[in-house]
Amino acid sequence: MKIFNPFKVILYFIASIFLVSQSNLIFAQDSTKTTKIIVPFAPGGSTDIIARILTERLSTGLKQPVIVENRLGAGGTVGTLLVTKAPPDGSTLLLTSVTTASIAYSLYPNLQYDLKKDLEPVAVVGSVPMVLLVSNTLPIKNLQELLAYARNNPGKLTYGSAGNGTAPHLAGELFKRMANIDIVHVPYKGNSLALNDLMGGHLNLMFDFLPSSIQLIKANKVNALAISSPKRSSLLPNIPTMAEAGLKDYSVLSYFGIFAPAKTPKVIVNNLNTSINQITMSPQIQEKFYEAGIDPAAESVQWFNDYLSDEIDRWAKVIKAGNVKAE
Repeated sequence: MKIFNPFKVILYFIASIFLVSQSNLIFAQDSTKTTKIIVPFAPGGSTDIIARILTERLSTGLKQPVIVENRLGAGGTVGTLLVTKAPPDGSTLLLTSVTTASIAYSLYPNLQYDLKKDLEPVAVVGSVPMVLLVSNTLPIKNLQELLAYARNNPGKLTYGSAGNGTAPHLAGELFKRMANIDIVHVPYKGNSLALNDLMGGHLNLMFDFLPSSIQLIKANKVNALAISSPKRSSLLPNIPTMAEAGLKDYSVLSYFGIFAPAKTPKVIVNNLNTSINQITMSPQIQEKFYEAGIDPAAESVQWFNDYLSDEIDRWAKVIKAGNVKAE
């Protein structure tokens, strides 16, 4: 005959509460709740493309609806600030370019949040190289010809970007410094405007993320001289890397990552990292990423933290050396 033990019953009850609470933390949710992925840029760009590719599979993994919300403004800082003020329960996430987020850390002296303190890096989802483009109206066929022309004509070449302090602008500043050339920055209010002027011959060159320019390159509307990643892109195998083209050690590879508000429990962060890594490594998602010019990635939370720190330090030096100011 078993003897009733009230102490065991109490222990079982406490353990049950703990397990339920942990389960709720892991999934952040019930099926009636919705997870928002904030994209701090306009629809159609690389960040938005990545978010929408991930959404359906992430919704299945989290067992709740996942939606993308574009909250653009001030170089991505408006949407980022919104996430820093969200409840730390995994229901509001930020998907952004790590390069852009790292630039903002040093670019905006009065930034209303601290990237290191107010956000939790969750997962890296993919990387995108930049490509150095020149106008077809410029009689230049490779990087060495461009460098020779720039050195013989200081201050005459113009390079465009989506605005002061954007990643393409900083890529151009790094290029100027490493190549020791004098070219003039022309900021635009958006990437598409700069590309239009490049095609029209009103702008000489620019750096652009591969996904938004690959179709123009394939249609021969702009001339691609080199790609900024350490290795060639499978989508443009004939385009050399910057190092191969003659500018040793130049590399700009923008990772895109998902962040959560600070103080989000580690169990939620780790579970999201595992779920997102599984999604980005699935053959179906990889195929969609490759088609869009994005290289899928899956790394640990610690790797993401270390990479973010390195990027903040790297772009702080470029901003200081170029005396770059926000618009």
